[in-house]
Amino acid sequence: MRHNMSNKKLNRTSEHRKALLKNMLISLIKYEQIKTTLPKAKFLRPQAEKIITLGKKDTLHNTKILVSKLQDIKSANKVKKTLSKRYEKRSGGYTRIIKAGFRYGDNAPMAIIEFVDRDVQARKVDKKKKDQANVTDKKEEKKLASA
Repeated sequence: MRHNMSNKKLNRTSEHRKALLKNMLISLIKYEQIKTTLPKAKFLRPQAEKIITLGKKDTLHNTKILVSKLQDIKSANKVKKTLSKRYEKRSGGYTRIIKAGFRYGDNAPMAIIEFVDRDVQARKVDKKKKDQANVTDKKEEKKLASA
């Protein structure tokens, strides 16, 4: 029986599950919206809520806990500076899960997990503009041709 067993195992070892959770948290904080399977989204949601609540309490101890849980200073700073200010009047419910159909290969239920009142421009953090990409590609072609 599964008495007092709080979370799902997701068919992974404990180390793999912890790494998965940390990487998904960092991606959610960075892009403010990620697409994943429904069980993973449901596993991620309470942890993301706790991270935002920690960021709202501005103490040194909470900052150290954030950095240790995320192991990414940029993400911890974004939680402390941006997300905590955005949700200071909200007392929970910082994320939402939207069902997004089924994956083509294995028919797994997919979901989109995102922050409520998210910044739409956060999705484009790592994407290069087409003009910059073309300029760098042309420079690389010239280097290869001259070599």
